[in-house]
Amino acid sequence: MITLQYFEPSDFQELISWSGDEAFLLQWAGTQFKFPLSEDQLLEYLKDSNDMNTSNKLIYKAIDVETNQTIGHISIGGIDRQNRSGRVGKVLVGNKGVRGQGYGKQMIQQILKIGFGDLKLHRISLGVFEFNESALLCYEKSGFIKEGLVRDARRYKDSYWNLIEMSILEDEWRMGL
Repeated sequence: MITLQYFEPSDFQELISWSGDEAFLLQWAGTQFKFPLSEDQLLEYLKDSNDMNTSNKLIYKAIDVETNQTIGHISIGGIDRQNRSGRVGKVLVGNKGVRGQGYGKQMIQQILKIGFGDLKLHRISLGVFEFNESALLCYEKSGFIKEGLVRDARRYKDSYWNLIEMSILEDEWRMGL
Protein backbone atom coordinates (compact mmCIF):
# COMPACT_ATOMS: atom_id res chain seq x y z
CA MET A 1 0.00 0.00 0.00
CA ILE A 2 1.23 3.49 -0.82
CA THR A 3 0.57 7.00 0.32
CA LEU A 4 1.25 10.24 -1.55
CA GLN A 5 3.18 13.08 0.07
CA TYR A 6 4.17 16.40 -1.44
CA PHE A 7 7.40 16.29 -3.45
CA GLU A 8 10.03 18.67 -2.06
CA PRO A 9 13.65 19.69 -2.65
CA SER A 10 14.94 16.93 -0.37
CA ASP A 11 13.52 14.45 -2.93
CA PHE A 12 15.34 15.94 -5.94
CA GLN A 13 18.40 13.67 -5.98
CA GLU A 14 16.37 10.50 -5.82
CA LEU A 15 14.18 11.58 -8.76
CA ILE A 16 17.27 12.62 -10.71
CA SER A 17 18.79 9.18 -10.09
CA TRP A 18 15.63 7.57 -11.50
CA SER A 19 15.32 9.87 -14.51
CA GLY A 20 17.21 7.55 -16.84
CA ASP A 21 18.53 8.38 -20.27
CA GLU A 22 17.14 10.98 -22.66
CA ALA A 23 14.47 8.66 -24.12
CA PHE A 24 13.27 7.46 -20.72
CA LEU A 25 13.06 11.02 -19.37
CA LEU A 26 10.93 12.03 -22.37
CA GLN A 27 8.73 8.96 -21.89
CA TRP A 28 7.73 9.65 -18.27
CA ALA A 29 8.13 13.42 -18.03
CA GLY A 30 7.19 14.76 -21.45
CA THR A 31 8.83 17.90 -22.77
CA GLN A 32 8.91 19.95 -19.56
CA PHE A 33 12.31 18.55 -18.58
CA LYS A 34 15.46 18.46 -20.67
CA PHE A 35 18.13 15.78 -20.38
CA PRO A 36 19.95 15.57 -18.05
CA LEU A 37 17.42 16.36 -15.34
CA SER A 38 18.78 18.90 -12.86
CA GLU A 39 17.89 20.49 -9.54
CA ASP A 40 17.31 23.83 -11.31
CA GLN A 41 14.64 22.24 -13.51
CA LEU A 42 13.01 20.64 -10.47
CA LEU A 43 13.00 23.95 -8.57
CA GLU A 44 11.18 25.55 -11.50
CA TYR A 45 8.77 22.58 -11.62
CA LEU A 46 7.93 23.04 -7.93
CA LYS A 47 7.32 26.79 -8.25
CA ASP A 48 3.76 27.75 -7.25
CA SER A 49 2.78 24.10 -6.68
CA ASN A 50 1.27 22.13 -3.82
CA ASP A 51 -1.31 24.53 -2.45
CA MET A 52 -4.54 22.52 -2.56
CA ASN A 53 -6.63 25.72 -2.80
CA THR A 54 -4.73 27.81 -5.33
CA SER A 55 -2.07 25.85 -7.24
CA ASN A 56 -2.67 24.56 -10.75
CA LYS A 57 -0.39 21.59 -10.05
CA LEU A 58 0.15 19.21 -7.17
CA ILE A 59 3.34 17.17 -7.19
CA TYR A 60 3.81 14.04 -5.13
CA LYS A 61 6.22 11.30 -4.19
CA ALA A 62 4.75 7.84 -3.62
CA ILE A 63 5.80 6.09 -0.43
CA ASP A 64 5.40 2.42 0.43
CA VAL A 65 3.65 2.52 3.81
CA GLU A 66 5.24 -0.71 5.10
CA THR A 67 8.86 0.12 4.25
CA ASN A 68 8.57 3.94 4.33
CA GLN A 69 10.57 3.88 1.08
CA THR A 70 9.90 6.34 -1.71
CA ILE A 71 9.02 4.26 -4.77
CA GLY A 72 7.65 6.74 -7.28
CA HIS A 73 6.55 10.14 -8.49
CA ILE A 74 3.24 11.50 -9.85
CA SER A 75 1.56 14.84 -10.42
CA ILE A 76 -1.77 16.32 -11.32
CA GLY A 77 -1.45 19.54 -13.27
CA GLY A 78 -3.39 21.79 -15.56
CA ILE A 79 -5.89 22.12 -12.72
CA ASP A 80 -8.75 24.20 -14.11
CA ARG A 81 -11.10 24.94 -11.23
CA GLN A 82 -13.64 26.67 -13.49
CA ASN A 83 -14.06 23.66 -15.79
CA ARG A 84 -13.22 21.17 -13.00
CA SER A 85 -10.52 19.38 -14.96
CA GLY A 86 -6.94 18.29 -14.48
CA ARG A 87 -4.24 16.17 -16.08
CA VAL A 88 -2.16 13.38 -14.55
CA GLY A 89 1.49 13.51 -15.51
CA LYS A 90 5.02 12.51 -14.70
CA VAL A 91 3.99 9.04 -13.54
CA LEU A 92 7.06 7.05 -12.59
CA VAL A 93 7.63 3.97 -10.49
CA GLY A 94 11.25 4.93 -10.06
CA ASN A 95 12.56 2.06 -8.01
CA LYS A 96 13.16 -0.61 -10.68
CA GLY A 97 13.07 -3.34 -8.05
CA VAL A 98 9.36 -2.77 -7.37
CA ARG A 99 8.06 -2.30 -10.91
CA GLY A 100 5.33 -4.72 -11.96
CA GLN A 101 4.00 -5.09 -8.41
CA GLY A 102 0.90 -2.88 -8.71
CA TYR A 103 2.39 0.33 -7.38
CA GLY A 104 1.52 2.24 -10.57
CA LYS A 105 -2.17 1.40 -10.19
CA GLN A 106 -2.08 2.39 -6.52
CA MET A 107 -0.48 5.71 -7.46
CA ILE A 108 -3.19 6.34 -10.06
CA GLN A 109 -5.94 5.42 -7.59
CA GLN A 110 -4.50 7.85 -5.04
CA ILE A 111 -4.16 10.73 -7.51
CA LEU A 112 -7.74 10.16 -8.71
CA LYS A 113 -8.92 10.28 -5.11
CA ILE A 114 -7.19 13.64 -4.71
CA GLY A 115 -8.50 14.91 -8.04
CA PHE A 116 -12.11 13.83 -7.71
CA GLY A 117 -12.35 13.88 -3.91
CA ASP A 118 -10.26 16.78 -2.65
CA LEU A 119 -10.22 19.00 -5.74
CA LYS A 120 -13.80 18.15 -6.80
CA LEU A 121 -12.78 17.74 -10.44
CA HIS A 122 -15.15 16.38 -13.07
CA ARG A 123 -12.62 15.17 -15.68
CA ILE A 124 -9.03 13.95 -15.42
CA SER A 125 -6.96 13.23 -18.52
CA LEU A 126 -3.51 11.92 -19.34
CA GLY A 127 -1.34 11.08 -22.31
CA VAL A 128 0.65 7.90 -22.73
CA PHE A 129 2.95 6.83 -25.53
CA GLU A 130 1.52 4.06 -27.67
CA PHE A 131 4.46 1.71 -27.04
CA ASN A 132 4.12 1.90 -23.23
CA GLU A 133 1.90 -1.16 -22.95
CA SER A 134 2.25 -1.63 -19.18
CA ALA A 135 1.17 1.97 -18.50
CA LEU A 136 -1.74 1.66 -20.94
CA LEU A 137 -2.95 -1.46 -19.15
CA CYS A 138 -2.58 0.23 -15.76
CA TYR A 139 -4.62 3.26 -16.86
CA GLU A 140 -7.33 1.11 -18.43
CA LYS A 141 -7.58 -1.01 -15.25
CA SER A 142 -7.95 2.26 -13.32
CA GLY A 143 -10.95 3.27 -15.45
CA PHE A 144 -9.40 5.56 -18.03
CA ILE A 145 -10.96 5.49 -21.50
CA LYS A 146 -8.98 5.96 -24.72
CA GLU A 147 -10.14 9.13 -26.45
CA GLY A 148 -7.84 9.27 -29.41
CA LEU A 149 -4.40 9.04 -30.91
CA VAL A 150 -2.13 11.99 -31.51
CA ARG A 151 0.07 10.80 -34.34
CA ASP A 152 3.78 11.63 -34.28
CA ALA A 153 3.24 13.73 -31.14
CA ARG A 154 6.86 13.67 -29.95
CA ARG A 155 10.12 13.44 -31.81
CA TYR A 156 12.99 11.52 -30.33
CA LYS A 157 16.13 11.65 -32.47
CA ASP A 158 15.08 10.28 -35.88
CA SER A 159 11.75 8.78 -34.85
CA TYR A 160 8.32 9.99 -33.80
CA TRP A 161 6.15 8.65 -31.01
CA ASN A 162 2.35 8.43 -31.09
CA LEU A 163 0.52 9.59 -27.98
CA ILE A 164 -2.73 8.05 -26.77
CA GLU A 165 -5.06 10.50 -25.02
CA MET A 166 -7.14 9.04 -22.19
CA SER A 167 -9.55 10.39 -19.60
CA ILE A 168 -11.85 9.41 -16.78
CA LEU A 169 -14.93 11.29 -15.59
CA GLU A 170 -16.04 11.72 -12.01
CA ASP A 171 -19.11 9.46 -12.43
CA GLU A 172 -17.00 6.69 -14.02
CA TRP A 173 -14.56 6.89 -11.11
CA ARG A 174 -17.33 6.79 -8.50
CA MET A 175 -18.87 3.70 -10.18
CA GLY A 176 -15.52 1.92 -9.94
CA LEU A 177 -15.08 2.50 -6.22
